[in-house]
Amino acid sequence: MKRRVAVCVVFAMVGTALGFAQDSRRTTLNAAIDALFAAHPFQQTEISPDGAKVAWVEGGRGAWTIRVARLDQPSAEPLRITASQSGSDPSEGHIAWSPDSRRLAFLSDAGSPGQSQLWVEDIDEQKPRTLTHLTGYLDDPQWAPDGKSVAFLFTENAPRVGGPLEPMTVETGLIESKVYEQRLTVVDAAGGELRQVSPADMYVYEYDWSPDSRTFALIAAHGEGDANWYVAQLYTLPVAGGEIKSIYKPPLQIGVPRWSPDGKHVAVIGGIMSDEGLNGGDIFVVPAEGGTARDVTPAIPSSPAALHWIAPDRILFTQVVDGETGVATVDPASGKIHSLWRGPETVSRGWSVFKGISLAADHKISAVIRQSFSQPPEVWAGPVGEWKQITHVNQQLHPTWGDAHSLHWNNGQTRVQGWLLYPRDYDPSKRYPLVVEAHGGPGYANLPAWPQSFFDTSVLSTLGYFVLYPNPRGSFGAGEAFTRANVKDFGYGDFHDILAGVDQVVKDLPVDNDRVGITGWSYGGYMSMWAVTQTHRFHAAVAGAGLSNWLSYYGENDIDEWMPPFFGASVYDDPAAYAKSAPMTFIKNVKTPTLVLVGERDGECPMPQSREFWHALKTLGVPTQLVIYPNEGHFIAQPEHERDIIERMAGWFDKYLNAR
Repeated sequence: MKRRVAVCVVFAMVGTALGFAQDSRRTTLNAAIDALFAAHPFQQTEISPDGAKVAWVEGGRGAWTIRVARLDQPSAEPLRITASQSGSDPSEGHIAWSPDSRRLAFLSDAGSPGQSQLWVEDIDEQKPRTLTHLTGYLDDPQWAPDGKSVAFLFTENAPRVGGPLEPMTVETGLIESKVYEQRLTVVDAAGGELRQVSPADMYVYEYDWSPDSRTFALIAAHGEGDANWYVAQLYTLPVAGGEIKSIYKPPLQIGVPRWSPDGKHVAVIGGIMSDEGLNGGDIFVVPAEGGTARDVTPAIPSSPAALHWIAPDRILFTQVVDGETGVATVDPASGKIHSLWRGPETVSRGWSVFKGISLAADHKISAVIRQSFSQPPEVWAGPVGEWKQITHVNQQLHPTWGDAHSLHWNNGQTRVQGWLLYPRDYDPSKRYPLVVEAHGGPGYANLPAWPQSFFDTSVLSTLGYFVLYPNPRGSFGAGEAFTRANVKDFGYGDFHDILAGVDQVVKDLPVDNDRVGITGWSYGGYMSMWAVTQTHRFHAAVAGAGLSNWLSYYGENDIDEWMPPFFGASVYDDPAAYAKSAPMTFIKNVKTPTLVLVGERDGECPMPQSREFWHALKTLGVPTQLVIYPNEGHFIAQPEHERDIIERMAGWFDKYLNAR
């Protein structure tokens, strides 16, 4: 209790504790943060199967709202879809169109805040009705192709929202393994029978209906959900019940199971991945009856992230490619790839490129959320690459940061891409500080998107910094071999890729080499901790949710199965492999002032990792601070904490990089 009070007191003192050289800089920073929070986010968009209507989920911070627009009535006010009949404002989302395009299934906590149920509403009649009365966590509703039932994922009596990004349940008393399985559940769309169809001892992560509505393809694993996604297999399961059958045991991770239109195959994304839901790899096609999985995109110089079968001989996929996003198709038989669209922006049906795009039944019309460094998120619809803007809720927003440029540089034989944000009001006759933001993952990529309020570094550009967003080896966007290039090599090749990028920027642009800093969250937090143990090149660091000691981390985190594919063995079988990449192994080299930030209940990068690093720096006399955010997980959700992180980060760099 004392710790939480102390942390809250420090929050209140941030302006005094760190300060800024000028009051005008504090005013500029506050205005930039306010602009970030003013952005109107979108959770999801879906085109109706007939291509005539588009639905989306907008809002945020616990108050998501569903709206529907008709594409032939562009000037008409969008219709709100809600389960509320009393004028209340429930949180609603996770939408799915019925095959006849008349009904929308969605989740809503109307009448019971915090406990969502599955609802269906006829778009014309606007009479919502509930299909469930459950206790637990519901997710991902999908209509059967015949329109008779709706499937969804259900975790009965779940103590929290599923996923390792959420705050972990507080552990006290006798600690025993209690597994809450996320099961595939089916309910009659007309109301009535509800059945949990997947086994009680299996955790289901993703699924897809077969074209004849008789079988599911699902990605699932035995045991606890957060950790065992990394060892999940591809199964088929009869909808009516029966034996679950493994049809593919992958060597690494898989995601996005999708049936072929003829029901003969299931396609997945497969590769080395570090986070559930952030898919990148190659496209594999597996016979529905089981057999050899075939890689249909070998050596593709990009990272397919989501897929849709649009014909038995054609798969459409979204991809991360050289720091941009794109849409392409592949012929599974020949491997021939055809690019449909690519651009310096992010397009998706959900919160990121990893959610793919939404396609009508004829695959001619699509819906996407488009955003970039210069354009805030909005819903668009139309043929792929010919989308027309549907929403204008963020039209009042304008960048408070400088221009963004895609860069390339070489580290030996390795070609690396990254994004560079210039200082706002850039003047080439002046010299500027530079901050590097290493991304999380490592299976991820810095992509051109509108900055968000969680751990935002665009405010540094607003304050007159260059900000470099590198995509070193281990990142998505340059093919599976590039993504696997940091296996058994954390902190070496990838870190030197980042250093080479810094060298290139300092060489080509007016950057003061004595005012360079580094920051990042998650794997980026690890890279920040690692950087200050390897070099004195950086004069300030901010490590968010970092990893200081891979040996102790293995037994502290909630997702330990992700580590053996990257390190080659468990920590108990090969501790040396972990020690060579651990910042604590080289901790006495640190001289760089380092701010350490973490959520109190982080399960992915537990708080003791940050505390261990901070304690060492404090003991060694290195300027440091530790801030633990109460009741937060790996993703910081409370607005006051998000704001505090940005203020602290900016203040730390202003103090130690002598920004002005």
